[in-house]
Amino acid sequence: MLKTIKNKLALSLIVSILLTSSYLSASDTHVFGQAPENISVSETAAQVFTLDQAIDYALANNPDLQIAIERIRQAEARLGMALAAFYPQITARASYEHSNNPAQVFAMIVAQRDFDMNSIQNINSPGYRQNFRPEIIGTLSLFRGGQDFQKSKAAELGIDAAEFERSTVRNALVEAVTISYYAYLSALEAKKVAQDSIDAISSELKQTTLRYEAGTTLKSEVLSLDVKLAEAKNAEISASNSVELSKTSMANLLGLQHAQSFGIAKTSGLTVPHLPASFDALLELAMTERPEVQAAARQVEISERELKAELGTYLPKADAFVSYGQNSQTPGFSGHKDNVTVGVAVEMNLFSGFSTKQRVRAAERKVAEMRETERKTRLAIEQEVKTAFLRLEEALARLRVTEASVNAAEEALRLVNEERRAGMATVTRYIESEVARNKAQSNSIAAHYDALSAEIALKKAVGDWK
Repeated sequence: MLKTIKNKLALSLIVSILLTSSYLSASDTHVFGQAPENISVSETAAQVFTLDQAIDYALANNPDLQIAIERIRQAEARLGMALAAFYPQITARASYEHSNNPAQVFAMIVAQRDFDMNSIQNINSPGYRQNFRPEIIGTLSLFRGGQDFQKSKAAELGIDAAEFERSTVRNALVEAVTISYYAYLSALEAKKVAQDSIDAISSELKQTTLRYEAGTTLKSEVLSLDVKLAEAKNAEISASNSVELSKTSMANLLGLQHAQSFGIAKTSGLTVPHLPASFDALLELAMTERPEVQAAARQVEISERELKAELGTYLPKADAFVSYGQNSQTPGFSGHKDNVTVGVAVEMNLFSGFSTKQRVRAAERKVAEMRETERKTRLAIEQEVKTAFLRLEEALARLRVTEASVNAAEEALRLVNEERRAGMATVTRYIESEVARNKAQSNSIAAHYDALSAEIALKKAVGDWK
């Protein structure tokens, strides 16, 4: 039983680190630290969580989910950057030149509206002249081979992919919180059994020691009880460690500092899990609902859009532009010396050293990679659904077995108790029967928690918490 608990705790810890998420009502509580009067998810010195409250708190505070939300915002910003290509680009600029180069000086004179006959006479030796030019330049992309359109569509798909990735994190977080919650309650049951066994064995050891000192029983009975007591104490140590491990796991998932005091509300009753449908029906549902599948499909579409954008570099580009400014020997602005330039520029890349060809080739390989990633994702989900389905079947079967073992252990304890009263059973035999009954009850409860955890894993496998 303890081994099962440890395995489940290990699973919950691994899931909580990876990330990487209710059926219970609050009655009795077990608190790490000082217990508050009211169960609340508010920021208090000590917080006590039901399963629903723990899930809600984790969804609001877990850093993995916050990281996923920030990635969505990054994707939205990338879409804004892609759409900027459809708007005019306006730039303000001011320049200053000082030269005696005849060609440049002649251009300055003409642009400054100062050309006269003396300018012709001094054209070869114009001397130094300066030019101030403040201007505003506007450009508008008319055609870029469809690159801007394809990149904007890829950015839109990027937002969808980020949303699905957030759903993936949410799915895993709900599963991890629930498994850790049940692991904690299961560890508490194991600790309670160990403590009950210690109390029972200690009491019987005290009585047996008195009888041994009185010469009415053998020393072997005392020694046997000493061994049983040591085993029970060892089990209690392991169970206490499991409780602390589950506490650490929950704190990590809830986004709490480990030093913070918080507690978990124990349930007053457990629902009985069941298989919701056949494996084929669940697999079909998973392929439709799992956000990982949809995210992988979006990545394929994004890579296809990026490939089309790269192919657009083979086509010509056309840009419209307008420039308004003035040329003057002084910084002041004069409306008599302003000038406007309007035009359209068309260009086409004839040879780029094969860089365009290689970019297209890389984009084609990216499409192939994303398609294989999508296929891999589908195969992994199929395996996950099958594993979760089989584990739930196994957990339900084990639950039925442990429930039957409880009845058998209770009947065995009753018979041994009667034999002991008749002097036909040793005290060691009675203690073994009592401990076996306690373990059977604990195993039954642990099996119930295992079944609930398996049910949660199956819900996550089919994408129940998008």
